[in-house]
Amino acid sequence: MKRKRLTDTYIRTRKPAKPGKRDETMDTTHPRMGLRVTDTGHRSFIYLARFPGSQNPTRRRLGDYPTTTLEEAHKKARHWDILLAKGIDPREEERRLAGEAETAKKAATANVFRARVDDYLAYCEREGHRQRRETARILHRELMPHWGDRPIESITPGEVKGVITEIAERAPYMAHATLAIAKGFFDWALDEASPAAALRPKKVIGKKKPRQRLLDDDEVRALWNGAERMGYPYRDLYRMLLLTGVRLHEAADARWSEIDMSKRRWVIPPERFKSECYHYVPLSDAAVALLEGLPRFRDGDYLFSHNGGQTPVNSFSKAKERLDAAMAEELGKAPAPWRVHDLRRVVRTGLASLRVPDTVAELVLGHGKRGMQRVYDLEEREPDLREALEKWAAKLRDIVTPPPDNVRKLREAG
Repeated sequence: MKRKRLTDTYIRTRKPAKPGKRDETMDTTHPRMGLRVTDTGHRSFIYLARFPGSQNPTRRRLGDYPTTTLEEAHKKARHWDILLAKGIDPREEERRLAGEAETAKKAATANVFRARVDDYLAYCEREGHRQRRETARILHRELMPHWGDRPIESITPGEVKGVITEIAERAPYMAHATLAIAKGFFDWALDEASPAAALRPKKVIGKKKPRQRLLDDDEVRALWNGAERMGYPYRDLYRMLLLTGVRLHEAADARWSEIDMSKRRWVIPPERFKSECYHYVPLSDAAVALLEGLPRFRDGDYLFSHNGGQTPVNSFSKAKERLDAAMAEELGKAPAPWRVHDLRRVVRTGLASLRVPDTVAELVLGHGKRGMQRVYDLEEREPDLREALEKWAAKLRDIVTPPPDNVRKLREAG
C-alpha cells in the first residue's frame, strides 16, 4: 500500500484505477487516513483501524472528495482517533449523536406554537370545554398567522400585547375574546412563564363596553328572508336562533337526541351550555314546524350538518358573509355591522315589548341562577317560558310577514 503526503493537487491528479481494481494511498501525515480511487475515478477518504469488537483492521469511509475536503477529512480522522483511544466505536457515536439531534429536532418542532395549539385543543376536547370550537377558531385565525412556527418560549409579553392592540383597533370585542383565550392557552402551556399573564384587558384594550347593537324590524325581516336564499342548514340555523334566543354554538351543535318532539322541548346538556347546567327550551309551534322540515340522517345525529349529521356546521364566518350579502339585497343597502350574538338581544327586547316578566325573559336566555335551583326554576316556570316563546314567535311572524294595515289597526284598536 502506497504512502504519500496527501494534498489537493495529488488528489485531483490521481488517475482512475485499473478496471475492477481500487487504488489506495495512505497519508503520511495521518497514518490511519488514506485516499481511495476507483476504476471510474471516484475519490473518497478512508480510515483504517481495528474498531471495538473486531480483531482485524477495517476500512471505513470518511467522506467523498470533493464534497468532503481534505481538511475536513483530517479533522474527522483525528476525532476518530480520540474516540478509539477511549474504546468508542465512531460509527456508534455518530448514530448516538444523530439520534440526539433527531430527538432535539422533534422536541423543538413539538414546542412550536402550531403544535402546542393542537395539543391544547386536544386537551380541551378531552375535558369537554364548552367553548372549544370558538377557542380553536380564534387561535387559528387571530394568533396562528403571527406565531405558527415560533417556539412558544420565544414569544414575549410585548409581542402578545402588540397583537392584541392590533386586533383592538379593528374589533375591540374580538380583542377581549382573543386575550382571554391567549391567557388560557399560555397558562396551560407555560404556567408562570406565560407571556400573557401580566396583561390586563382594561390597560391593553380599554374598558369593555356592553354591546348596544339591536337589529330593527326591517333588518330582522331582511335576515329571515335572506336566510331563505341560503337553504339548509344555515337558513334553518339562523331562524332557530331568532325563534329561541339560544347562543350560536348551542344551536349549531344541537343533536336530535336532545329534542323531545312529544313534549315539544329541547334540553341542552350542561357540557354545551354556558352556565354548565341543563337548559330547557320549550318549542313554539314555529320551532316545531322548523324542526319537522329538517332532514333526518341515518348515520348522524346533528340537526345542522354538511355531512349527513356526522359533524355540526362550522363555517360561521363565511355563512355570515353570505347572510350579510343577502340582507343587503333585501334592504337595498348593507346592514350596519352586527354579530350573531346580537340576535339574543333582539329576542330579549322582543320579550320585553310583549310585557313578559324579566325573570321569565332572563330564563328564556339562560341567565340567572345556576345549579339545581336553576333546574327547579326551569321546570316550575316552563309553562311561562313556553307562553313567552309562543308570543315571541307570533311577534316574529308579524315582523317577517307583516299583516295588512287594516288587521294591525284592528289589533291596536282592540
